[in-house]
Amino acid sequence: MVYVRGTTEDYERCSARARGLGLRALPALLPQGAGARAGRRQVPRRRRAPARVPGQERPPLHRAFRRRAAGRLPLTEDMNGFQQEGFGWMDMTIYEGKRWSTACAYLHPALSRPNLTAEAQTFVRRVLFEGTRAVGVEYVKNGQSQRAYASKEVILSGGAINSPQLLMLSGVGNADDLKKLGISVVCHLPGVGQNLQDHLEVYIQQACTRPITLHSAQKPLRKVRIGLEWLWKFTGDGATAHLETGGFIRSQAGVPHPDIQFHFLPSQVIDHGRVPAQQEAYQVHVGTMRGTSVGWLKLRSANPHDHPVIQPNYLSTEADIDDFRRCVRLTREIFAQKALAPFRGQELQPGSHIQSDKEIDAFVRAKADSAYHPACTCKMGQPSDPTAVVDPQTRVLGVENLRVVDASIMPSVVSGNLNAPTIMIAEKAADIIRGRPALWDENVPVYKPRTLATQR
Repeated sequence: MVYVRGTTEDYERCSARARGLGLRALPALLPQGAGARAGRRQVPRRRRAPARVPGQERPPLHRAFRRRAAGRLPLTEDMNGFQQEGFGWMDMTIYEGKRWSTACAYLHPALSRPNLTAEAQTFVRRVLFEGTRAVGVEYVKNGQSQRAYASKEVILSGGAINSPQLLMLSGVGNADDLKKLGISVVCHLPGVGQNLQDHLEVYIQQACTRPITLHSAQKPLRKVRIGLEWLWKFTGDGATAHLETGGFIRSQAGVPHPDIQFHFLPSQVIDHGRVPAQQEAYQVHVGTMRGTSVGWLKLRSANPHDHPVIQPNYLSTEADIDDFRRCVRLTREIFAQKALAPFRGQELQPGSHIQSDKEIDAFVRAKADSAYHPACTCKMGQPSDPTAVVDPQTRVLGVENLRVVDASIMPSVVSGNLNAPTIMIAEKAADIIRGRPALWDENVPVYKPRTLATQR
């Protein structure tokens, strides 16, 4: 639900690799954050998208983290505005206490249209081809195999895991791999499933000396109260993701734009929440945004119900290992700010005894988790690029009438959460498919830190 549009530099980098898409015009395709309603300077937009980005809650520990923990690091009034760099309030796609998904924003208002049929509880098995022309899809509903045929095009939006899986199941991928599984080859496209990129993060946890975290929310009666309040008024602790504050900073001098992201949570999370928090505590989720480790995925078998083999190759480069050492040390630096002393207890994770590079590396390898931002497995590029899967118009190379529209087509992962950028990709693809003119380059001003060469 965190809503981060990303930086102009991200989209300039993607545009350089996929000339013709015009990704630099991102701001015109996405709604702005709450800062826009406060009259702050914003990058321009062409039209209002249906996604909702409300204002944030202001819990006390979040206020303390934003106001005090940043210390000498910058603050930003709007991470989705002119200056992403710094610490501030996170925008989230929550409306009236409920998650405002793209289904709520785009699909539900259109369900009554006579030219739209939406099928739920279905499982797509493959794309149907006549030669190299996509003509429909085969899917299973209520145990029965069915087919849907396209009068114009087939569009895959399965995400960075399912879209390449479906292409390979349909005969589009590395021909050698497909033949080994007995799949008839429609098009040899070796980039399918390659170039897997993701955001990795670790949790740095600190005990809190005051009862202002979410620890008490785990008590049985409190859970009942939270649930009843949400059911009755859609307010309270059940009406937010609790990631109200965070930040983007540069890891070291000379880095041109933020490469480390922080999410602050006023609670202790153990094993993805499967184990209750043990005490009053708060934590930061921190990770590098432009890692150099690249993975892949392949089919396990020709059975569509078998999950693919996924190899993310996390922490496979020395650069990524170095960056995570900086992540840990920078978070400790933030938690050690004098103004946080009234709240600060002992360090719970990794623990004050973890200090050397070797100890930090071992902690990161043991505790790092995916931020669930997989992308780039159907990479966009020019037809001359042997690793490209779709062209700048989102069309799958080597076949006809087939597009991919989701985070898998990013040439490289953006510096932040993928919710907003994926909406942008869909908006841009909709313009392309409908024949709308490309957005103009409005020469959007780009924030440049004055201390780029000397400080982070």
